[in-house]
Amino acid sequence: MDKMRLRFEKTGRAIYISHLDMMRTMQRVFARAGLELKYSEGFNPHPQISIALPLSVGTGSLCEIMDFRLTSDTELETLPERMNTVMPEGIRIIEAYEPQRKVSELKWLDVKGIFEYDERDKAAMAAALEEFFARDAIVITKKTKRGMGESDIRPAIKTIGFTVEDGGVIVEQGSPEQVFENPQQERTKEFLQSYRETSSAQA
Repeated sequence: MDKMRLRFEKTGRAIYISHLDMMRTMQRVFARAGLELKYSEGFNPHPQISIALPLSVGTGSLCEIMDFRLTSDTELETLPERMNTVMPEGIRIIEAYEPQRKVSELKWLDVKGIFEYDERDKAAMAAALEEFFARDAIVITKKTKRGMGESDIRPAIKTIGFTVEDGGVIVEQGSPEQVFENPQQERTKEFLQSYRETSSAQA
């Protein structure tokens, strides 16, 4: 067994763990669970773990993917329980499996999020977001290995919609009415339930 893959969630206070700290946390969790990571060879060896899409600080996720390699074979069915017993609050391994596809082939992400505003009108912000993402091109400036460059991110956005809720503006893939009022995927239902419970507790 060569490369293996974890699917995990990052919620609660764990959303404030940065990507680099998340990588360090995972290394410690592997060690505490008695799982020895394989290291790269060369002058500066590093553990062979990688997270598919690093999250911004303050962003939660119910479906994060991490690839890793171990020095010896292990039963993947037992891995989530072994790791979760030593995992910090807010991070939970859902499953471990052998990947059938490369991370680069996972082309589209199913995204749900909340924009929270203290003073701005939520309906006006939702309308402004709809107008912004309706553009034919959304060009951003980003740092690359060759320096600063421009990139159009609009082709990478398949569909997007916004719905006004008491706590803020919900951003989701697909039609807002369909996803918010009648979510079909279990993860969408879990996300909305978790959000509503949190909002009720803070009220």
